[in-house]
Amino acid sequence: MVIYMKVDKFSYHLGAADCFCEMVRAGVKHIALSHPCDSKEERDSFLPEFDKLCKKYSVLYYIENDAFLTDLFPLSLNQGKYNVIFYQDEAVLKEYLGLKAEKEKAIAAGNYDDCREDIARRYGKLLSYTDKGIQRLLDANSDKR
Repeated sequence: MVIYMKVDKFSYHLGAADCFCEMVRAGVKHIALSHPCDSKEERDSFLPEFDKLCKKYSVLYYIENDAFLTDLFPLSLNQGKYNVIFYQDEAVLKEYLGLKAEKEKAIAAGNYDDCREDIARRYGKLLSYTDKGIQRLLDANSDKR
């Protein structure tokens, strides 16, 4: 007889974060994203547990209040959401923040359309996705900004 237990949302998201922290620590991923949360309060409810995970795996996190919206993921998945970026190397976090700034600068200059795919691809690389995986995500996304 198989017994199925229902897993609550908090535990599920925390388990995913544990896995992502382990992957960042192992060098499998440069950065990893927590699940997007609908409010800062919801996201912040995870922070005490994220502190423990980061200590366990010797990684760091960055609190993201302004979701990085690119063509890599559907707009509806991240717009108006809050999450955490897990990372190990400060240079990688700087690269992520620089890429976000580059997007904003391109939007302000009116030339984002010229570089939007490149920015999405570079974001995918920061997430340690393969070229094929990035292309699959770009092709599947019909909800672009």
